[in-house]
Amino acid sequence: MSLVHWSYVAMLAFCLAGTLPLVPAFRLDVLRQPRRLLLTVLLAGTPFVVWDLYATAAGHWSFDAGQTLPWRVGGLPLEEIGFFVVIPLVAVLTLEGVSAARRRLASAAHEGDA
Repeated sequence: MSLVHWSYVAMLAFCLAGTLPLVPAFRLDVLRQPRRLLLTVLLAGTPFVVWDLYATAAGHWSFDAGQTLPWRVGGLPLEEIGFFVVIPLVAVLTLEGVSAARRRLASAAHEGDA
């Protein structure tokens, strides 16, 4: 297996590396609510996994075996399943981070007005 096979995994890791620091930086409690997070990820990701399974089986698109890991789940590369877990997680962390930053800015502006 060459380094190219790991490129999709590396992209997912890069996405996580860019957003996981938001948790301590803004004291986010997203990861402390695993049931809620799991439900969000399942609701966001499941329709796309089903769509991917259908489209791949129907031959509408495929995944280049030369650029993905050899492990498959229902014909999908394992990292494609990971995509539908990582990207909703990254979206939630980003949304929560931006919300926390806006609250901080509003609080600082309010204190500056006093």
